Amino acid sequence: MPDRRDSPPGAPVPPPEPATGPFGPAEGRWLGNLGRLRDAVRQEVLRDQLAGLGPLRGGQARVLDAGCGQGTQALHLARAGHQVTGLDPSERLLGEFRRLLAAEPPEVAARVRLVQGTGEDAARLAGTGFGAVLCHGVLMYQPDPVPLLTGLTAAAGPGGVLSLLVRNGLALAMRDGLRGDAAGALAAFGRLEYVNRLGLAARAHTPDQLDAILRPLGWRRAAWFGVRVFTDHRDEPAPAAGPLAGLLAAEREAGRTDPYRSVAALLHVVYQRA
Repeated sequence: MPDRRDSPPGAPVPPPEPATGPFGPAEGRWLGNLGRLRDAVRQEVLRDQLAGLGPLRGGQARVLDAGCGQGTQALHLARAGHQVTGLDPSERLLGEFRRLLAAEPPEVAARVRLVQGTGEDAARLAGTGFGAVLCHGVLMYQPDPVPLLTGLTAAAGPGGVLSLLVRNGLALAMRDGLRGDAAGALAAFGRLEYVNRLGLAARAHTPDQLDAILRPLGWRRAAWFGVRVFTDHRDEPAPAAGPLAGLLAAEREAGRTDPYRSVAALLHVVYQRA
């Protein structure tokens, strides 16, 4: 993938390149689902969990968001004062990120740099020494996660944190069970492979599995959370802020409390450089 760095905010968005990688065929469906309740809960709960991480509690961390997509979390972090590099192989999703960035105040847009490429090559394309490296919703599409995690490790700085969002391999049957699909729930027991709502083959992970991969790379697990405990089966559009607030409060609490976090749809697993 060529090193295609971002043009200034507000510049014309180039036509999308052909979809590449395992996520490419579902990019349009992904963008069409933004704004639904499930997505709103994911983004809001994850944003709060990120805000509590050591390097992100201040206002000047260097952040790499690998697989940044349309940039929801990266924009939140830039608004909070962090210097953010968004890395993604998709020109289409980066184009959507540019469109959103163009509507931000100039001081926010100046804190964001966009680079086209994959996490395996993060250090060469995006740089090194990042205080926080984010990789959200990417590992489930990797047949072998080791090259990606090795590339992200090379981009992280001493004392940095690695934030991973993965499909929960501890409770893969929950989604189908909540939707009333008993056959699907039964088939999910004892499995980690699944087909997601975008129609893509994917794989779930458990914290212990991630620990085993990341320990030889110099990481130790610092924390883990559940994301979307009560709402994984909810496909309706997100409600207004008032009605949504109570649901988000319940999701935040469940995401940090046993046993609820263990049955969340997604796991947010945080690692510290050992």
